[in-house]
Amino acid sequence: MSPRRGKKDTPAARFEPALLDGPLLDVKDLHTHFSTARGMARAVDGVTISLERGKTLGVVGESGSGKTVLSRSIMGLLPKANVERTGSILFEGHELIDANSEVLRHLWGSQMAMVFQDPMTSLNPVMKIGKQITEGLLFHLDVSKKYANELALALLQSVGIPEAEQRLKEYPHQLSGGMRQRVMIALAIACGPKLLFADEPTTALDVTVQAQILDLLQDQQRERFMAMILVTHDLGVVAGRTDDIAVMYAGRVVEKAPTRTLFAQTRHPYTEALLRSIPKLNAPSHSRLATITGRPPDIVTPPPGCKFAPRCPYVQARCVEEEPPLLDAGTPGHEYRCWLPVGTPENRAALEANQQAGVSSAMAMIGSV
Repeated sequence: MSPRRGKKDTPAARFEPALLDGPLLDVKDLHTHFSTARGMARAVDGVTISLERGKTLGVVGESGSGKTVLSRSIMGLLPKANVERTGSILFEGHELIDANSEVLRHLWGSQMAMVFQDPMTSLNPVMKIGKQITEGLLFHLDVSKKYANELALALLQSVGIPEAEQRLKEYPHQLSGGMRQRVMIALAIACGPKLLFADEPTTALDVTVQAQILDLLQDQQRERFMAMILVTHDLGVVAGRTDDIAVMYAGRVVEKAPTRTLFAQTRHPYTEALLRSIPKLNAPSHSRLATITGRPPDIVTPPPGCKFAPRCPYVQARCVEEEPPLLDAGTPGHEYRCWLPVGTPENRAALEANQQAGVSSAMAMIGSV
């Protein structure tokens, strides 16, 4: 039987790349603000990133830094009410910032897809696994139902699910957490998207399963030549799995660089603090984990100046009064948002001055943390 069925004229079928030699994704000055009873919450506040075909970008930051909202803003997965989204989102040269729901619905799955952090709430609990996979295949691809079932089986096998034929007949609650996440990956890659978002894909999984899922994502990304945006709070996760890293704080990118450059030449104090928070295998037994003092700022009423200043050990008067722009680090692709970058004489002098004055005196410039 032929795998094809009746042709259908959809926006996805007519979607042709406007640019072949530029980046796959080019986001410029993206703002996503939510209207609340207290005012506008600036969840994403002027983010500019780009991503080449087949490359992987890591987006790193604490909970509340804006990294998940950034991903959902790019895909258009936002509520329609009480949201303001401005800026530019170019995908293969096509502007998506004002794309209507019909166009987006045909882009989701076929051009861009997302692996969500909690598969138990992302999968339909009353629909069998096979049905959930074939639904997208039948919607986006010109294939018969029989061929879609064959593709669904092959997809589950490709993501390493044992007894894949039986799993197609089961419901999400019958699978382990690791297998549910593998099903989510199979769903995301089913229609061959060019861009894959992986939003904290190892949440609630044990360490060994986390490594397996991350390896699987990396293998599928390379095999299919997909671009990928890997969203996580852990710099250790992106260390050997990304080409570039963007560190977000309070809705803004505070440092971005090629992965090796970021680890070797860290410039922003927040990036340095995240690196220090990673557990060290060579640390003595029962060593206390390094933590970042204080908490992220209120994005409805953010403080003036640098948003990280209330938690920064190098803070000086200028940091409190004036917010730094993204500055060129002198290395290709490396930018940071700091007046006193890590590793400079000014940075060391600021730390010594704060230590001599006492942390409380340094923090007095901006109030209690």
